[in-house]
Amino acid sequence: MVGLRGAGLKGGRLAGALLAASVALSVPVALALPQYRTAAIRQFHYDEGNPLWEYDRRVMACTFCHVKASGGAPWNPFGEEIRAAFRADAQAGGRAKFPAVLGGVLAAGKDADGDGYSDALEVWARTLPGDPQSRPDRPVAEVQAAFGAAGGTALYLPGGGK
Repeated sequence: MVGLRGAGLKGGRLAGALLAASVALSVPVALALPQYRTAAIRQFHYDEGNPLWEYDRRVMACTFCHVKASGGAPWNPFGEEIRAAFRADAQAGGRAKFPAVLGGVLAAGKDADGDGYSDALEVWARTLPGDPQSRPDRPVAEVQAAFGAAGGTALYLPGGGK
């Protein structure tokens, strides 16, 4: 009997250790960002200077494109622009990848949320292009001049860089 109890305790400890290990190993997966968001962060250069950017949800909130902080449907006006660009590409027989679609949306110079700042200016200023309450704190002309000096929309085209 003692041997069975000892084995039960050892088995319980082993199961607990395995559970703890699986939780510890799944934390990076649970914290990882969705594929499109990860690609956008790199394309916007938001990853620069932050070696842990993949685990920091503050780098780019889901509300960049979605209405809800948790993501998913519905999309805000900027997210809808991206979706519309994908649909237009597909209807034209294209198979554009996310970076090309995103770069094209920003190069179009639109202002999805109607706050007076183009989507590309808002990306550069790190405000939310789909939220009219989130906009740069400097005048449009000043932000536009600084954005142009930094490289403009070419920064956000696939392969664009600083």
